[in-house]
Formats: sequence, structure tokens, C-alpha cells
Amino acid sequence: MPSTTVNPTRQELTRLKNRLRTSIRGHKLLKDKRDELMKQFMDVVRENRALRKRVEEGLMRAHGSFTVAAALMSPEMLEQSLLYPKQSVELDMSFQNIMSVDVPRYHFKTKSQDPGEVYPYGFAQTSGELDDAVDAMSQVFADMLKLAEVEKTSQLLAQEIEKTRRRVNALEYVKIPQMQESIKYITMKLDENERANTIRLMKVKDMLLKESIQERREKNARGDPGIRRLTHDSAQALRITLRGLRSAVWEKGRACLLTFSGYDGKIYLNENSSH
Repeated sequence: MPSTTVNPTRQELTRLKNRLRTSIRGHKLLKDKRDELMKQFMDVVRENRALRKRVEEGLMRAHGSFTVAAALMSPEMLEQSLLYPKQSVELDMSFQNIMSVDVPRYHFKTKSQDPGEVYPYGFAQTSGELDDAVDAMSQVFADMLKLAEVEKTSQLLAQEIEKTRRRVNALEYVKIPQMQESIKYITMKLDENERANTIRLMKVKDMLLKESIQERREKNARGDPGIRRLTHDSAQALRITLRGLRSAVWEKGRACLLTFSGYDGKIYLNENSSH
């Protein structure tokens, strides 16, 4: 018995079969999409791991150099050196479609291509370690931006994989079995109705055949053999009687026509004057 109420008709059966074919085809496509998403996700995860390692190493170098510079310089001088940056960055974002998932792509460009513009201070009152820290940060900036892009891509792909996995499981373990069960139930009901109609027609045929046989038996019992025999005997007797009357009339010297009326059972004499 299906979990949902269905109307056991041929139209409903055709509709469910069409839905089942569409669901099976969609299930296969979703499985292929899930597998391809997993492949893309694993590639992004490997790239993410390599970028994260490189960014962490660059940040560690920058942090070490900045720690040494902070120890050598006064806090006021360090804050004043980094207060007004000279270089600016413009960031553009676009989208790339990966298996129906729009993932971001970051593109940046600096205001000036001169490498010296990354230092917003003079070299007279600052230490070399601060220069190393600023240079390390400028080098790791591109990797940090790429890491942010890859992190967002992996997050979106993971969400799409989970969504696709739920759809695949819903089709495979819920929707398709329900439709198959409903189709089996409707087919069983239609077969049962067809068998019932066949048995009903056979019963009606048997009843009509019995009535026909009974009617024939009643007709045969009412008249056919006995009445035919009685009619034959009566005709023989009538012919004998007519011959006797005809002989008697000829003996009287008159020609006549004797007729027998089956309607009232009487014999009529018609004289023939021409004789």
C-alpha cells in the first residue's frame, strides 16, 4: 500500500510512469553533478592547502621582522612611520561558473608599479627590519587575496555538494521508491478490476445461456414432437373423411368441391354447376 493516497486509474498510472522516468534520469544527472563537484572541490582543497601554507610562512616572516623592528624603534616612531601609506590597491571581483555554482574571482592592481612605493616612510629614522616586514607583507598580499578566493570557492562548492547530495538521496531513497510502490499498487488494482470484469461478463454469459437453453426446452416441451404427431394423425383422418364424402356426393350425381376450414374446423361444400 503506498504511503500517499493515489487514484488507481490508467491516467494516473501513465503520469506516474512518466514522472518515474524523469526522476531516474534526473537522479543520474545529479549523481554525475555530485561526482564532478567532488572532483572540483578536491582540486580546490589541495590548492587551498598549498596557499595557506605559503601565506602562513610569509606572515610568520613579516611578523618576526615586525617584532624585531618594534623592539628597535620607539612605539611613536613606528606608528608615525606606518600612519600614511603611499600605495593603494584597487580590487575587482568577477564570477566564474563551476557546475552551476558562481564562485568569485578577485583581481587587484596597485596604484603605482614602482616597488619603492610600498614604503610609506623615509629610511633615515627607521630600521631595516621594518623594511623587511613591509616587503614580506607586500609579497604575501597576492597570496592572501588568492587564498580568500579559494576559501570562498571551497565553501560554495561544499554547500552545493551537500545540497546535491540531499537531492540525490531524496530521489534514491524516498521519491523513486514511492513512485514505484504507487505504480505497483495501481497496476495491481487495475488487474484486479479487469479480472472482476471478466468474471462478471462470464457470469452474465452463463446466465443468458441458461435462460436460452431453458426457453428452448420449454418450447420443445410445449409443442413440437407431440403436436406434429397429433396434426399428422388428424390430417390422415380428415383425408379419409373427405374421400368418403366425395364418394357419397358422386354417388348422388353432383360434382362439388369440399374444403376444410382450419380456422373453425368445419367442412364446406361448394357445388360445381358446370359438371
